[in-house]
Amino acid sequence: IQHALTVEGVMRYMALDQGYNDEKDFWAQVGLLHDIDFERWPEQHCQKAPKLLKEAGFSDGFIHAVQSHAYNSCSDIAPEHQMEKVLYAVDELTGLIGAAALMRPSKSVKDMDTKSIRKKFKSRAFAAGCSRDVIIAGAELLGWELDELFAKTLSAMAADEERVRDELLAHTGESNA
Repeated sequence: IQHALTVEGVMRYMALDQGYNDEKDFWAQVGLLHDIDFERWPEQHCQKAPKLLKEAGFSDGFIHAVQSHAYNSCSDIAPEHQMEKVLYAVDELTGLIGAAALMRPSKSVKDMDTKSIRKKFKSRAFAAGCSRDVIIAGAELLGWELDELFAKTLSAMAADEERVRDELLAHTGESNA
């Protein structure tokens, strides 16, 4: 739940940052549901999502966006729209930043900076499940330097940290699940 809520907030922030104000809710919803099939069917990630989303009434564009987040891992759907490129880039990065935050006494991203993210990024043993290659490819798709991607994602996560904690508490009774 935490990853989904985090990516939802980052996507809303990025929509506003990129000038897609009218699409911010769409971006956020894609962020929230991008891993809809992962928890229940991890071995079939990206294979179950299209059917689940179609049955729930989501548009082909929404489904395309969800599938594109896992391009070259479990999907051959390439990110095309700016929103899809952002999702592709931040999905793995939010995991790395979240793992780094858990190691801090504050357990918060609010006292982190891009330098600390860069250091964790360079240590492939840290948060080894977060693909650095995907993060690099995402930054390249966006035409951004890694530090720009790190800074924007970190700002987005910091701006939404309380909402994510509140939602987690409401849904699980835990503030850091």
